[in-house]
Amino acid sequence: MPRFKLHAPGPWGEKNAAGYSYSMVLEVDGRVELSGQGGWRPDTLDFPGGSIPIEAEIDQAFDNVAFMLREVGLGWAHVAHVNSYHTLEPDGTILKATAEMARQFRRRIPNHRPIWTCLGVAVLGDPAMRVEIRVTAFRD
Repeated sequence: MPRFKLHAPGPWGEKNAAGYSYSMVLEVDGRVELSGQGGWRPDTLDFPGGSIPIEAEIDQAFDNVAFMLREVGLGWAHVAHVNSYHTLEPDGTILKATAEMARQFRRRIPNHRPIWTCLGVAVLGDPAMRVEIRVTAFRD
């Protein structure tokens, strides 16, 4: 019997479990790992591509992380580590993205500061993705 649990919450979790055979959430001994969450739209399960500002896509990605955390009884205050992956902006930087990530941290978890690793990448799992956020959280 495995010591860990795997979850695929909500329509996005179900879609990826069926289509790609992976789970969204891993839990072992109170440690909770989320697979990378992008700015997919909950109503259509599609990525917006470049049709919205990067700030709005990051905001949606934070909402999607919050949804996965809630589904396993946690919130942003339980998050200890964040990895964010960003495709390059037209000027070759990720400055707008990193500024929005910092704004989201201040807005969503003002009295909590998880560690954060931020990377610029050439591509993400879906060509319409511009951001992916992966977190590690712990139960109290």
